[in-house]
Amino acid sequence: MKKDIQNIAIVRLSALGDIVNSAFVLQFIKAAYPHAKISWIVEESFSDILSSAKYLDTITSINLKALKHDKSFARLKSEIAKLKTDTEYDIVIDMQGLIKSAVVARILGKNTHGFDKNSTREGVAALLYRTKTAIPYEENVILRNAKVVSDALGIAITEDIIQNKEAVFEATKEFLLQKEKANVAFVIGASWPSKIYPKEQIAQVCAALDVEAHIIWGNEAELREAEWIVANTQNATLAPKCNLRELVSFISHMDLLIGNDTGPTHIAWAQNIPSITLLGPTTERMIGKTSQNVGVKSPSKVNLLKIDKNDYSIKDIKPQNIIKKAKELLHGV
Repeated sequence: MKKDIQNIAIVRLSALGDIVNSAFVLQFIKAAYPHAKISWIVEESFSDILSSAKYLDTITSINLKALKHDKSFARLKSEIAKLKTDTEYDIVIDMQGLIKSAVVARILGKNTHGFDKNSTREGVAALLYRTKTAIPYEENVILRNAKVVSDALGIAITEDIIQNKEAVFEATKEFLLQKEKANVAFVIGASWPSKIYPKEQIAQVCAALDVEAHIIWGNEAELREAEWIVANTQNATLAPKCNLRELVSFISHMDLLIGNDTGPTHIAWAQNIPSITLLGPTTERMIGKTSQNVGVKSPSKVNLLKIDKNDYSIKDIKPQNIIKKAKELLHGV
């Protein structure tokens, strides 16, 4: 263990699910370095999720996505200026492994650590790290995140330790839910259409379970889908409109969450809530797997180095398979 580490910076800019699947490392860093201050650099649109993360001292939000539309030097200078602080970081850990995240890490300090050239899709990023981690890109994302932090800080974050983690985020809001039946949340949205399980099949799953089904939605399109499910299912209700902090609290009150491969579904794993992740064009590599957090994969084969966003095989997952797994997790049968 490196006793002289006082200031640690983590770079994980996006996206929501990846940030959720990275934030679990905070508790293990703090256990090893209780007096160190931990900072996180994140895209502005995802900073709210980190505001309830335990053991995180500071958050720096930047808006690199805006550079896609405003490529002016003034905009670039403005975003870089946000990274300039009086803090001298003893180590900067890039958990993302992209060129843009590596550049951010290098601006923050010289002692940078990240994935080596064979362990990430943008191998040239490794040129900007002082020290590097070698781990197959095909390895589970949770184990990859644990490994890069373990190597950077000289601490052990093993599978057994991760299995016994505490909840990653603070649940700061109470929700009044009925207690006669299990409360099951359904996450119906996703970043790609091909990752979305059809609403008709979600309705079948809801109807087959003797539970109170809460349909989570995040935008107007998802609201319309959620309203259709509620209108066609006797035991489904709309989840309340939530910001990211409130969503963490809402999911933390559930007995089970069923959802697509997307950020809100990963929150269940982070909060130690049982979950079923539905996978079409992606694989179980993307989830935290435990006896209580499982994936149900469509029949399609996936090339991790070239994800096929036109793979709509998620619709081929039989509702009966999800229903069976849900009953096992809820009742042990």
